[in-house]
Amino acid sequence: MVVLKRIKASTLMETLVATVLIVVVFMMASMVLNSLFATAITQNDNEVNQKLLELQYRYQNGMLEVPYNEELGSWDISVEKENGNSMNQIRFEGIHQQSKKEVLYVLLNE
Repeated sequence: MVVLKRIKASTLMETLVATVLIVVVFMMASMVLNSLFATAITQNDNEVNQKLLELQYRYQNGMLEVPYNEELGSWDISVEKENGNSMNQIRFEGIHQQSKKEVLYVLLNE
């Protein structure tokens, strides 16, 4: 009769502790990734930058009348003329409605 070799194995408690630790590490990693993605989405201002550059182009080519106001998603876009001492300024401004983040371009005219 062959005697079976005894194989070392972990106990049920060790297995449960290891499983709980792995689950906790994965939960923390998923929360960190979730907050990174949420921040990246809320800080994304590429669309408003593109729109402001388009409005600058349209103004420089005489296709935009000032003052100009528009709403782009959750951004309020405005184009205004300001008279300074020696130069006129055209302000191309986008303000986010919730976070109040501001994107501003200034075009100088003599």
